[in-house]
Amino acid sequence: MMRRLKTAMLEGTVPLTHTGIVAQVWRGGSGSQALLSRALKSVEVLPLDDSIARQVGSLLAKTKLSDVVDAAVVVVANNGDRILTSDPDDLYTLAAASGRRLDVVAV
Repeated sequence: MMRRLKTAMLEGTVPLTHTGIVAQVWRGGSGSQALLSRALKSVEVLPLDDSIARQVGSLLAKTKLSDVVDAAVVVVANNGDRILTSDPDDLYTLAAASGRRLDVVAV
């Protein structure tokens, strides 16, 4: 992932994530937070506000899924964005239901 982040920076692309993702990966254990903290300096981290929360809830209702963090990834993504994930199954479903053109990539 660090190589992908470096490539994005060299291309002038600012990766996007949200605070729920940061919370999930921050719990990774001893030592990993320092690397994550460094990486996040190059990433735009969006807060999960009321507007996003309502969109997430609607998308989850539409898909009958329940993972708020996954749904929020799709909600904050823009048409043409690439979503990198180690668990693509639900993200494929969420992306399709969102009506956005998103590329879900298993890593």
